[in-house]
Amino acid sequence: MRLMKTSESYIFPYVDIVPQLIANSVIAGAIYALIALGFNLIYGTTKFFNLAHGAVAACGAYTVFAILKIFALPVNVVVTCVIGAVVAGSIGYGLDKFVYLPLRKRKASNMVLMVASLGAFTAIQAVIAILFTSQFQALESSGGVSGSVEVYGAIITHTQVVIIACGLAIMAVLGLVAKYTLFGKAVSAIKDDEEVARMVGIDTNKIIGRVFFIGSAIAGVAGILIGFDTGIEPTMGMNLLLKGTIASIIGGVGSLYGGFLGAFVLGFAENFGIWKISGEWKDAIAFVVLIIFLLIRPEGIVKK
Repeated sequence: MRLMKTSESYIFPYVDIVPQLIANSVIAGAIYALIALGFNLIYGTTKFFNLAHGAVAACGAYTVFAILKIFALPVNVVVTCVIGAVVAGSIGYGLDKFVYLPLRKRKASNMVLMVASLGAFTAIQAVIAILFTSQFQALESSGGVSGSVEVYGAIITHTQVVIIACGLAIMAVLGLVAKYTLFGKAVSAIKDDEEVARMVGIDTNKIIGRVFFIGSAIAGVAGILIGFDTGIEPTMGMNLLLKGTIASIIGGVGSLYGGFLGAFVLGFAENFGIWKISGEWKDAIAFVVLIIFLLIRPEGIVKK
């Protein structure tokens, strides 16, 4: 009887934390989705795992850091973020133009391309560490998004609201582009069969270059938003790459919708998985989910 006379929290001790867990899961899912979307877009047209994708995301974040902190240029934060995304996209395009394209012309295997991308990842990460040191840095701006809101008992910062909005918006734009534009149809043709696409007059190398720019720019957006949310460091690309890759495999490698869905599945699995245990187990939970999907449904949630 004593329990009934006290607060409802004694009867339902975990009710208050559930909204925050859901919010954290959605935020994590949106971050993973931004990485997975770019990763799957590139994989769908090239059929190899671009391991440099995470380092390219870090490049976007450090570009914004350089503009706002090191050079302290009087540039609007939104414009700065656009510049960071363009720089990340340009680096991805450059990797394709000067590394992957010559290898493809020499009929290099996907394994060779993946090893080359690993080398690019290592080199980019080392350059970032040399230029900006290996220390953790806060990515902030007086013109940035600050403050928080409460949604059904969950506290969400304005930056996190932007992360969720960007994830949904980019997914919607990519879906529309894929369905209604000639570029999207050309990408779909290359996904189905690059040789046939080339035979019908599609400049596959040009399309793939554009795909690298777009996918890398999306990764840059992810890196920038994470920087404003939690900060940046040169090694941040590895964690982004792992989570984005796992989300892509869970959802279906090469599928935009699959990668988007897999990202949120991973986000919810991680955050609810650490409900009763230490947050240090989050990465282990991600790999357990990956192994389960590889054993039970290796093609992912959405088949290509």
